[in-house]
Amino acid sequence: MPQPDRDVEGEGPQAQPAAMALGQPPVKLSHTGLIVVTACAMLGTVMQALDSTIANVALPYMQGTMAASQDQINWVLTSYIVSAAIMTAPTGFLAAKLGRTRLFVGSVIGFTITSVLCGASQSLGQIVFFRLLQGMCGASLVPLSQAVMFDIYPHERRGAAMAMWGVGVQVGPICGPILGGWLTAHYDWRWVFYVNVPFGIITAAGLLIFLRETPRHETIRLDWLGFGALSLAIGAFQLMLDRGEQQDWFSSTEIIVEAVLAGLGFYIFLVQSALAPRPFLPPRLFKDLNFVLGIIFIFIVGLIVYATLALLAPYLQELMGYPVVVAGLVLAPRGLGTMAAALLCGRLAARVSPRLLICLGFCCHAYSLYQMTSWTPQISAETIVVTGVIQGLGVGFVFVPLTLAAFATLPGEMRTQAAGIYSLMRNLGSSIGISITGALLIIYTQANHAALSARITPFNHMLQSGAVGALWNPVQMAGAMRLNDEITRQASIIAYVDDFKLMLILALLALPLTLLLRTPPRQVVH
Repeated sequence: MPQPDRDVEGEGPQAQPAAMALGQPPVKLSHTGLIVVTACAMLGTVMQALDSTIANVALPYMQGTMAASQDQINWVLTSYIVSAAIMTAPTGFLAAKLGRTRLFVGSVIGFTITSVLCGASQSLGQIVFFRLLQGMCGASLVPLSQAVMFDIYPHERRGAAMAMWGVGVQVGPICGPILGGWLTAHYDWRWVFYVNVPFGIITAAGLLIFLRETPRHETIRLDWLGFGALSLAIGAFQLMLDRGEQQDWFSSTEIIVEAVLAGLGFYIFLVQSALAPRPFLPPRLFKDLNFVLGIIFIFIVGLIVYATLALLAPYLQELMGYPVVVAGLVLAPRGLGTMAAALLCGRLAARVSPRLLICLGFCCHAYSLYQMTSWTPQISAETIVVTGVIQGLGVGFVFVPLTLAAFATLPGEMRTQAAGIYSLMRNLGSSIGISITGALLIIYTQANHAALSARITPFNHMLQSGAVGALWNPVQMAGAMRLNDEITRQASIIAYVDDFKLMLILALLALPLTLLLRTPPRQVVH
């Protein structure tokens, strides 16, 4: 491949060939090869997406085995999130340096091996360390599979391809708690990690046989200062979000230090990106309006979808008394909504403006969240299922056309690097959403408890007679305790509604941004 004669957008002569290796399809695949590579790319996506939630339901069992405290066992999740977030960004560089297929296969093999090591861990230190390695290996799976899917299909079939790929990304986290709960209940928590082995073997074998290698550019160099600063910012920020609730946020020295480090790292990264001749992330990526809007939208989608799921699990189990397996089954139908909308979008992508489909998706999100603002623990399972399906439709209607619109106006050679940033923003949105809604849930519950308690006095006529007076008599110790439990429960119900209202507002605020999206050029299907 010939070297360019000049620098492009300040990226330097070595950065451009790096990008050119990323998004170009190596060869035209046979029909069989296309099917196998598609299946393997989706399996790689499902593995990573599934593992982001499958371990959650097994944490109490791990805690018992490892004799760990609640604070300590949370590092099983934190180590994976932090390492995956940090290693997502350099996916484009590594693909150019090592070759995309080589990196893809290596990531799958590494993810599979570290999954086995996680399952075989005998101490808390071991499982935290192996989860950190698992996150590092799995970070590249989603952006690589997305870039491969985008490149191996012609323009007129990319809508259907992104629909299939989107199903894996969105359904994986939804099915994770169900599969994790079933494996933990019927076998052992270690099987939530061992289940990756057959998928990993099939994926690695299929990619090795059918996906040709892209050209390697061994002379390219990484902007270590930019990468290090971004890694510091992401790592410190993730730790601050994950541990803020436990450490009482900014009353803790640890949280203050992490916030300062995150701000300092981000500042250094911005300065380096503006001044370096070959920055870690090429500035011309962010000159594409569709891509910039795409990462904003996917951040909002990650925030709304994953925060809502994180709220629903304890709502169903703690307030409605659903067993963990039943709660997972009630939540599962939203995955059917996602699949139905994604497949429909795959057929409509070449005929309908992505702005219309994305707008429809956010309307579905807004309507489902509006319904949730009137929920009480007395609602039926059917209501939860219907609301979940509507929200699942919203995910499907947004995800597929958003992916197409965000990447359609980018040069093909920049897609892998762009896919890494796209995945990073989705992960950041989900982690920020989960942390903020979790913290607000506690704050709202405390405030609501104080407001409700102010109305409870021994002179309240409702508490002086009948069954209520006998059960919740505030003068008696047992009655006061039962009354406090009920006040806490009611305060928690209101707090969940307040969180759902916040998600509703975010969904509505995203709607006007759809007008800024440029419709990608359409090609006639022959």
